[in-house]
Amino acid sequence: MTTTPSPNRAPTQRAGATIINGPWPSYSGFRGLPERERWVLYGSAKAYRAALEDQGLVMSESYDEFIKRVTAELEI
Repeated sequence: MTTTPSPNRAPTQRAGATIINGPWPSYSGFRGLPERERWVLYGSAKAYRAALEDQGLVMSESYDEFIKRVTAELEI
């Protein structure tokens, strides 16, 4: 089970991990696309973040904040 860090706490740094503080990519430019394509972009954004985390990178933006931001930018 994967836990989601509290948005009120700074991410804990693993030995040798690099914390990414942003700037974060914006998806708001894709709002005009059909809904299906926006859902594909949402899946791609999640997969890209997971790939970065799999490489040992740690995001300062919590997963919940990430999901909230991306869904708002894509209006889904």
